[in-house]
Amino acid sequence: MIPVLDSFRLDGRVAIVTGASSGLGVQFARALAQAGADVVLGARREDRLVQTRRLVEAEGRRGLAVRADVTKPEDCTALASAAMSAFGRVDVLVNNAGVGTAVPALKETPEQFRSVVDLNLNASYWMAQACARVMQPGQLDHQHQQRSCAHEYGLAAGRLHREQGRRDRP
Repeated sequence: MIPVLDSFRLDGRVAIVTGASSGLGVQFARALAQAGADVVLGARREDRLVQTRRLVEAEGRRGLAVRADVTKPEDCTALASAAMSAFGRVDVLVNNAGVGTAVPALKETPEQFRSVVDLNLNASYWMAQACARVMQPGQLDHQHQQRSCAHEYGLAAGRLHREQGRRDRP
C-alpha cells in the first residue's frame, strides 16, 4: 500500500508560482519543492525572488527566478517561456500574485479599485492563458487558482457592508 502523501508527489513536474517574492508565494514555492517539483518563481521584486529561489534549491530542487509584472500579458508569456526554456514543460500554475487595498471601500477611487481588479483578476487570466499555450494536452487540470473571483468580490462586498455600518452609527 502506498502512503497517502506519496500520491501527492510532484517529482519530475515543473510549477510556476506568481507572487513568489513574499508571503504565501514563498510558502507555495517551498511546499512544491518539498513535494518534488522544480519551481519557476515570478514577481516584480527580483531581489526577493533570489531568496525564494535559494529556499527551493535548499529543498534539493531547481529554481528559476524571473522578474515579471503579471498585469502585463507579455510578462506572463515571458514567464511561461522561461519555464519552457529552462525545464521543457509546465505542469502546475499557482496564480498567487494579488493585492488587497487598505482603503475603506467608501473612499476607494475607481483607479484604486481598477488596480486591484487588474492584478487579482485580469493577471490571473493572462497567466493561465500563457501557461495553457505551453502545456501539453491533459495538463490543464493541474492548474491551481489560489483565489477565486467570488472570494475577491466577497471581500469587497464585506468591506462595503462594514463601511456602511460605521457610517450609519451616530
